[in-house]
This record gives sequence, C-alpha cells and structure tokens, in this order.
Amino acid sequence: MAEMPEYVSIREVGPRDGLQNEAPIPTDAKVRLLDALSQTGVRRIEAVSFVHPRAIPQMADADEVWRRAQRVDGVRYSALVPNTRGAQRALAAGFTEIEVVVSASDTHNRRNVNRSTDESLDDIAELIDLLHGAGARAEVIVATSFGCPYEGDIDPVRVAAIVDRVVRDGADRVAFGDTTGMGTPRRVRDLLTAVRDRDADVPVLLHFHNTRGTALANLLTALELGVTEFDASVGGLGGCPYAPGASGNLATEEAVHMLHDMGIDTGIDLDALIEVAELAEHLTARTLPSGVLRAGPRTRLTPPRAG
Repeated sequence: MAEMPEYVSIREVGPRDGLQNEAPIPTDAKVRLLDALSQTGVRRIEAVSFVHPRAIPQMADADEVWRRAQRVDGVRYSALVPNTRGAQRALAAGFTEIEVVVSASDTHNRRNVNRSTDESLDDIAELIDLLHGAGARAEVIVATSFGCPYEGDIDPVRVAAIVDRVVRDGADRVAFGDTTGMGTPRRVRDLLTAVRDRDADVPVLLHFHNTRGTALANLLTALELGVTEFDASVGGLGGCPYAPGASGNLATEEAVHMLHDMGIDTGIDLDALIEVAELAEHLTARTLPSGVLRAGPRTRLTPPRAG
C-alpha cells in the first residue's frame, strides 16, 4: 500500500449540498445545523448556495442563514454560485471562497443550468475574473466526472480537457464530483492519471456519492494517489436533483471513522460529529444512511495509539 498522509482535510457540505437535496426545512433548523457543525473541529464548511429560489427552493433563505450563522475562528466557510448574480450575492455576503459548477456531461449541464458545457466554461472564465477582482478564491467543481445518468461513461480525457481550460482561466482549485455514485477505484485512478498527466500541480478535491456503496473505497484509492482533500456530508445527507437515482453523499462520520482508525488526523471530534448527525436526522425527520450513525458506541473504532 502507498504511504498514507498524516492529515486529511474534509470539507463538510451538509448545510448546502446535503440540505439542497432534502425536503425544505426551516431557516432556524439550517442555522442550528450549521452552527453545530462549526463546533466539531471541522475546518471547512460549504455553508449555502446563492441560487435562484425557483431553481432550488431549499436554498431560498441563503442570505438569512448566513447572516444568522455563528462564525467560528479557524473555520473556512464557502458558498456555491451558479452564475454572475449568485457570485455578486456571495461577495456581498462576505464570502472569500466561492465554488462554481460545470458538468463534464453536456446533457447533465443542460439539465442543471440550461447551458452547454462549453457555454458554462465561457461564463466561468468571466466569473473567475470577477471573484479574483474582489479578492476571492475560485474553485471549479466538475460534476459527473465519473459518469452521467444520461450519457453513461465519461471519458477521463474529456474531464482533463475541462481542467486544462479552467486552470488556464485562473481557477484556484478543481474538484471532481461523483454526482451519480458511478465512481469506482478504477475510475478514480483513471481520472487522476489523466488530469495529472496534463496539469500535475493543480490542487484537487474529490466529492464522492455512495449510490453504489463505493465511496469509502474511492476515498482510499484517492489517498493512495496522494489526494488529501475531500467533501463529505454529515449523516450522508444529499443527492442530486438532476441525476435520477443518485443517493446521498459520503457520510462525514464514516470518512472520519475510517481515517482515524488508519491513524490519519482530520482535526474533527468524531463523537461530536455523530451527535450532529443525530441532529440532522431529527431536523430532516428521516433515517439517514450513515453506517456509523447506526452503530453503537462499543463498535466505534478508536485510532491506534502511537508507538
């Protein structure tokens, strides 16, 4: 096995990517979840999305949620935006880390934002300039990087070409979204190889869904390939409204549970995180898919002692 990193950075995406795909919950509940996550030791949180309420009604109160949230020192908060108007709202709200999405699948991109992939890339180039001009960092998320519900397999070379374009246009980071959970260790390896053959130094983050039960295996493969930044969602909240059959994201507590048992630090308090997953179940009024949440305290693994 390849040498493992000492530390892995997890960005908690439950407040945005998770809740965006659940039945709408009250603003108070969203603020409560966001504030609770800020107290777990997680160092990065995707807080809200500034999208038109007709498109994603679950995010209609994004400005109020962010205004009422308690900011914790040492936690980096980010927002997702679909277009220039969303970016302007995020900047006005004070965000300095902003994400924008493009799909590797042209069909999925049209379903998601009503534009072709190439048209979105042209828009993103202008958005990057806007964000940099305001002193913010721009992350480009490439959705359907491992497969599409409409087009099937996605050629890693196509994804790598998208990375070429956004890096040339100034993206500070690139993330790869396994939107439908079609990712497998083989696909993770093929994608990262294709990207690094052309853009070896670009910082990358991986975002796995667990539709087919492969999220942790994909994370382990990425670790072996040197990736140390991942998205995860408390309780396994989430899915994708434009990807039929997509189930929840990789559960944050499942990822932390495995990483800590491997002796890899995340800075996150697992017990506190599990309490927040229980809160998320209560707030969404449904049983969440997290395996760690279902396990009892006696069966939760503890990290091996040094030496």
